Amino acid sequence: MEEDAGMQDVGMGLRVQVSPTQTAFYIILVLLGILGNATVIGVVGESVIREGASGRSSDIILVNMSVSNLLVSIMRNSLLVLSDLGLELYSSEQWCRLLMCVWVWLRSVNVWSTFFLSAFHLQTLRRVAPTIGHLYGPRRLPKPLMLGLSLIWGLNLLYSVPAFIYSTSGDRNSTETLMLISSTTRPLLGCVWNFPSPYGGLAYATTSMVIHETIPIILMSITNLGSLYTLYAHGRARTTSHLTQNAPVIRRVPAERRAAKVILALIMLFIVSWGTSIISVNYFNYNRGSSAEFLLVVARFSNTTFIALSPGVLAIGHRRLRAVIKSILTN
Repeated sequence: MEEDAGMQDVGMGLRVQVSPTQTAFYIILVLLGILGNATVIGVVGESVIREGASGRSSDIILVNMSVSNLLVSIMRNSLLVLSDLGLELYSSEQWCRLLMCVWVWLRSVNVWSTFFLSAFHLQTLRRVAPTIGHLYGPRRLPKPLMLGLSLIWGLNLLYSVPAFIYSTSGDRNSTETLMLISSTTRPLLGCVWNFPSPYGGLAYATTSMVIHETIPIILMSITNLGSLYTLYAHGRARTTSHLTQNAPVIRRVPAERRAAKVILALIMLFIVSWGTSIISVNYFNYNRGSSAEFLLVVARFSNTTFIALSPGVLAIGHRRLRAVIKSILTN
């Protein structure tokens, strides 16, 4: 049968062999990511809409992070599941360019949205007095918060432009010679990177690794250490002095302490999963060898673990979200 002139059967390209057990486990992780993050968006987002500008800024950041998680799960991870199940997928060069651009954009937003949560929480822990919003209930959303979220989506859209320029569709025998953590760990819908020269591709991959992949990990580690130090200092202060009006909010509000521990666990989960991906994918790019295929499987699972487990971690510290999930599980 003759194929449509604008579309071509691009096959699966490099397919990493996984066992049925690994495939089933990956499907479970993807489904957890979709259902869990959709629940966070529905429950926490409803509170944000209902409370308006008087609501908590942290809830807006959580919704933003969950939206990026959900979009990555739907636009990329679910397609990987279909590919693993043997479904032949088709694409054209223009669609590949658009999809690669979207994949890089969403994954990049996912990284920096998580860092934004970490940085915002460190600032909250060190705050001495409640914000003006909590005292007077402003009628408008905080401008710095909305500016920060807008920059995350806007700047990362610019970062994803090279994916539109330097990607194309392959054929059934295509093999990936270069991978980026922010796109996929293997050709998906036959879409592959297509740089003018191997050196240009490695230069882009190295720049991406430093600016987009390594720096967020370092910044999150710094903010996490700052949060841990603040909690440690709070623990020592409680045993040596009374709580005063000038004490940080973390010392005066038990809910802040609980939220601090949950967000610390969330960021640590991200650092471990994202760090594993960095090691695995860059081993493939620069070393190859007999372990490359195994490490690509590890990268796939580590990329999905954070998205799948983060809603459960958030539920531990978010009372309303925890109640809704408990109600769903018990009914």
